[in-house]
Amino acid sequence: MSKNKEAYLCLSAMLRAREPKLLNADRAGRMLEAASFEEAAKLLTDCGYEDMSQMSAGEIESALAQRRSEIFAEIERLCPEREVVDVFKLKYDYHNAKAILKAEAMDLDPRRLLSASGRVPPDKLLAAYREERPGELPPALAGAMAEAKSVLARTSNPQLADLVLDRAYFEEFRAAAQAVDSAFLAGYAAILIDSTNLKSAVRTLRMGKEADFLYSVLIPGGHVDVDRLVSSGDREGLSALYAHTALEKAAALGAEALEGGPMTAFELACDNAVTAYLSSAKLISYGSEAVAAYLAAVEGEITAVRMILTGRLAGVAPGAIRERLRDLYA
Repeated sequence: MSKNKEAYLCLSAMLRAREPKLLNADRAGRMLEAASFEEAAKLLTDCGYEDMSQMSAGEIESALAQRRSEIFAEIERLCPEREVVDVFKLKYDYHNAKAILKAEAMDLDPRRLLSASGRVPPDKLLAAYREERPGELPPALAGAMAEAKSVLARTSNPQLADLVLDRAYFEEFRAAAQAVDSAFLAGYAAILIDSTNLKSAVRTLRMGKEADFLYSVLIPGGHVDVDRLVSSGDREGLSALYAHTALEKAAALGAEALEGGPMTAFELACDNAVTAYLSSAKLISYGSEAVAAYLAAVEGEITAVRMILTGRLAGVAPGAIRERLRDLYA
């Protein structure tokens, strides 16, 4: 529990009042069933979005990125502990780091791929990296970028460079949760790591890779120990390892995927387990939990809106879009 729980009373009340306007399953269903893309987009104005009915796919992406950045900035101004917001902004710093490193390796300009939702403005991050001014960046991010650059130069393997950045991201995530003294955020970090590791394990085993490779891609810090996950090794072991956990259903689908079953349903179940964890914050009246849950809900909403609108715009069948939608917080 946050040491400053009472300081969250007003902000929690404000966000709880906003929750009914979030995109829920019913609204998402009506967007999918709407007669046209334009009608589907107009339904979103009830959730506080601007009218995107005349936008292209690129314009929709820009509008959604702007909305996310504005919400992050607003809540950061109001939040008693900025680390709560940092937990969600971190992902975009590390996304930007990956984009910068890969673009440099390919002699491309990364700016169109960069997000403004991180802690560090993208232009500042790019300039500090190019001009070798690591002191202007958060130390963990600067160190991870330097290490990832070295790995990429030595191996020409972007997956290994990404792994360096992923490990640093989760380390910062856990540190932010500890700074707030929030068991809820610590649990969020742990289930994200568990979900990520389960996906990595299934993909690795499907490819027939050895245990040493699996060790190299797993992230420490989840509820499920890395050694136990590596030693589980097969369908039965994977299901048993996650029995009676939040990822039990996902692990069962992962075991089926190892025998040639679909990956989409498995990955969907992994993400839905994380959403279910976040939804448990509805039982907590106020505190950092309410802020974290709202920010995660906004992230999930934006992902769903992007999937529905760009799918409808491209003429994808509503049923095909529905199959890929994650559960919504609202």
